[in-house]
Amino acid sequence: MTTYNKTYLTKLITNLKPGMVILSPWLQEIGISRNLQKYYRNSVWLEPIGTGAYKRPNDKIDWQGGLYAMQYQKKLNIHAGALTALSLQGLSHFFRFSNEKIFLFSPRKTKLPKWFEDYNWGYSIFHKQTNFLPFDLGITEYEEKNYPIRISSSERAILECLYLSPSIIDLTECYHIMEGLANLRPKLLQKLLQECNSIKVKRLFLYFAEKINHMWMQYIDTSLINIGTGNRRIAGGGVYISKYQITIPNDIALL
Repeated sequence: MTTYNKTYLTKLITNLKPGMVILSPWLQEIGISRNLQKYYRNSVWLEPIGTGAYKRPNDKIDWQGGLYAMQYQKKLNIHAGALTALSLQGLSHFFRFSNEKIFLFSPRKTKLPKWFEDYNWGYSIFHKQTNFLPFDLGITEYEEKNYPIRISSSERAILECLYLSPSIIDLTECYHIMEGLANLRPKLLQKLLQECNSIKVKRLFLYFAEKINHMWMQYIDTSLINIGTGNRRIAGGGVYISKYQITIPNDIALL
């Protein structure tokens, strides 16, 4: 191997950490050409997982490694949210990675790369394209084993859960998760609720928050939150809550 190739092999080994996915265009940015990538593939220094995406040979990778590559190399506006973000932060007693979806959120018209869609991560990936919240509000960095990924803060994640309820995420589960969120930050909640464009989410959140009565609720100025007009039916039948003009399932009203 030439000194030139050894230099770039050292750079490859330094950048390609265990569990991480690395993308061909990003390798080119750090000086590793397509021809050199092909050489490393043939020499078993790189193992392809799809077109233009690699991992360490025999390395076990997971969805977090793929998300890292999409966020920090491909520069996609995509993050882990809802139950996934809450679980990573230890705030969901119900969520189990072994039999539940991984929830990813992005602005509308953002597509997952084919290599990510086609790879078997061992979990079902649920990708929601939505602009119901500003994309950069309430996003935090979570440190994985060898790299960071961007996920929803607990304040944003519970709103994402309510956005997906009741068809994707059970509304009762949302309520019980919210019961455990005693340490939400009111300033961030205030911003999120004012910027949120989903009337359903805002009404459900305020109804739950009032019912649960965490300390942070006293710092939320509800007069600044637009909850719209007209009735919203969350479930067929159920109980009508006149203050928030929502019809909710009977079991929620009885909690």
